[in-house]
Amino acid sequence: MESTLFNAHFRSSNQRHLNMKVIYLFVVICLTVVVYTDEDYYKRLGVSREASTREIRQAFKKLALKMHPDKNPNDEEAHDRFLKINRAYEVLKDEDLRKKYDKYGEKGLEDNHEGGRYESWNFYRYDFGIYDDDHEIITLDRGDFDAAVNSGELWFVNFYFPRCSHCHDLAPTWREFAKEMDGVIRIGAVNCGDNRMLCRANGINSYPSLYIYKAGMNPEKYFGDRTKKSLQDFAMQFVKSKVTELWAGNFVEAVEKAFSSRIGWLITFCAESGDCLGSETRLKLAGMLEGLVNVGWMDCSMQAQLCDSFDVTSSTTAYFPPGATLKDGVLFLNTLDRMEIYTEVMQRLPDLEELTKETFKEKLAHHRWLLRFTFGEKESSTHEYKKLNALLKKDNIQVGRIDCQSESDLCNSLYIHHPSIAVFKGTGVNHFEIHHGKNILYNIVAFAKDSASAHVVTLGPETFPNKEKEPWLVDFFAPWCPPCRALLPELRKASKHLFGKLKFGTLDCTIHTELCSMYNIQAYPTTVIFNQSSIHEYEGHHSADGILEFIEDLVNPSVVTFKPETFDELVKNRKLGESWLVDFYAPWCGPCQALLPEWKRMARLLSGIINVGSVDCQKYQSLCQRESVRAYPEIRFYLPKSKNGDDYHSYNGWHRDANSLKAWALGTLPRASVDLTPADFNKKVLNGDDHWVIDFYAPWCGPCQNFAPEFELLARSVKGRVKAGKVDCQAYPQTCQGAGIKAYPTVKMYPHLGEKKTSAEGEYINSREATVIANLLNMRLKQISPQLQDQSKLKDEL
Repeated sequence: MESTLFNAHFRSSNQRHLNMKVIYLFVVICLTVVVYTDEDYYKRLGVSREASTREIRQAFKKLALKMHPDKNPNDEEAHDRFLKINRAYEVLKDEDLRKKYDKYGEKGLEDNHEGGRYESWNFYRYDFGIYDDDHEIITLDRGDFDAAVNSGELWFVNFYFPRCSHCHDLAPTWREFAKEMDGVIRIGAVNCGDNRMLCRANGINSYPSLYIYKAGMNPEKYFGDRTKKSLQDFAMQFVKSKVTELWAGNFVEAVEKAFSSRIGWLITFCAESGDCLGSETRLKLAGMLEGLVNVGWMDCSMQAQLCDSFDVTSSTTAYFPPGATLKDGVLFLNTLDRMEIYTEVMQRLPDLEELTKETFKEKLAHHRWLLRFTFGEKESSTHEYKKLNALLKKDNIQVGRIDCQSESDLCNSLYIHHPSIAVFKGTGVNHFEIHHGKNILYNIVAFAKDSASAHVVTLGPETFPNKEKEPWLVDFFAPWCPPCRALLPELRKASKHLFGKLKFGTLDCTIHTELCSMYNIQAYPTTVIFNQSSIHEYEGHHSADGILEFIEDLVNPSVVTFKPETFDELVKNRKLGESWLVDFYAPWCGPCQALLPEWKRMARLLSGIINVGSVDCQKYQSLCQRESVRAYPEIRFYLPKSKNGDDYHSYNGWHRDANSLKAWALGTLPRASVDLTPADFNKKVLNGDDHWVIDFYAPWCGPCQNFAPEFELLARSVKGRVKAGKVDCQAYPQTCQGAGIKAYPTVKMYPHLGEKKTSAEGEYINSREATVIANLLNMRLKQISPQLQDQSKLKDEL
């Protein structure tokens, strides 16, 4: 997919997009009216538009406990009022629904009916948001889970379900454990009720499930007792930090080696009098200070002379910064509290390297940097940033700081007006990306690693693509917008796949308001492809796969855009056996806009089976009036041509996602697969001369029902090469037992190898995707083709 392909396609569509400008302006005006209504979902919950998922959940819980009908039994309107806040919560907690609402208001949600049911008051009081108020426990969702577990820090994650009694039994222990391990490892929690897909992707099938995560190692599940001590013992196995016992024979060498690398020592002296830090506390401190300070201990009863040289007469702990001597620069810590010791040591570690206007260009010319832009603020939390050098060392990312109070011209030239973090890619001062995620260490580290290897840059007026030869994807966003922040890591993934073919940039509309206004940006995020004078707005899911699909569709469109003459030619006068799915829409229609990415995705799924097109009814009103289109979107399936060319079915289903539409269309066509009785199975499959693929199913099985349209799609895609059949295992259990079927649905191939089959076992296929199964079947056919040719040749010779 080279730039020349983009150019060829975009040039052919220039005129169409110029004609759409007036329509686009009309759409924008309508949208601004729709979004800001008295029934604003954010106002219902009392949260700002930039509220996080956790803040939305906390706000809803507070309202639910107060407004629930169970607490207001004599209020006839309580039910309706609660439905309103429940609807707002169900929409705003979902990333995709929230984006639709922000862009189209309630009009964009007409296909979605979440929020019509709710739980009892007791559920919201005791089961809802178990760990939302625990500061030591980080609630993870699909937006930040990967960033967390791939940050390089050690994580212990509790996957739970709100209705699980064992999860609630564990909660008090998990809270105590989190406090005990605070600073040593990260303690997380994932609500699998709200994050089903995330939990499924991580193989979670029981609750609670407890897993240890660290970048570079496979997740490890905990199977032990759910006591604080057992949890702690298990977690500490993965703390690989070292505590060194120091003595006269190794002390000088160990200290000098560390000092040469600018690393200090934290040493506990254990004497006969006084309290000495225990071995577990020492190990925890080693984990907390890993890469920053070495941790050791000394037995003064055995090393009396060495301890005397430090004037140690009773047990104590001391920090030796690099360059310290026996008497000077040593910090003695009069506490046994782990967190107090950690805080004292972190305060005395050197600050990040400071860059100035004079050193900025030279430093960034050939090395990747993570820079922290400050405005003179001094916060205790800033000491955590001192860990960044150690955490990013293996990734060859240097870490520094710029004080924008003293380097205001430099910061202004980068449009940085408040405390920020940015990654510079090592290819000049204009190639950088600003961090817009959580200001938490693990999130910053994950961003730095991801951004340094990706090809997304932060744009400004000087760097914005203007008549560039290469195509650009520009994401217009606002930092306060959660869907915007969720899209950024997906842009980075897509940029890696499309490097050299498409450039990626982001533009902050809260800073560059004039530039965003120039392109009529009214909702965030708005993602646009620029190629010279062509402009295409992305309307898909917030995922790298969605973006890649969109780009592929621009180069090789899956949906035919009809004019009146092409509609008559291709649909009304379609060829014998040809069928068309047609979407009649209006650009200003919210549900139409929401359908657009699903329609394209469905078209790709049905490629080669059913033709797919669309008609713009605002542009071609007379055509839509002639076809009696009265509402938008109107989805019609023009069946394979018969005597009546106008024969079509209208879609009246609730769901307009790609899979639902695909299932409806395939269910409307005559079946390509056949039902097999035991006699048919024996005669045609086991003793016949054809290749077969069989779906063994049960009518009551939900996954079987979901798989049925996929199998029908498979049957059509392999038609002429492999026959497709279905066996009802409820009606014919003996046939399925003979075939070794133990679960439903099961797909097996029965290739014809030139002779009758002696076994009904067949060849198991471990997939439920039509394209994957079709590829496997084709590979198998290629394997057995030479074998069949040899058998045929042998028969001819005989």
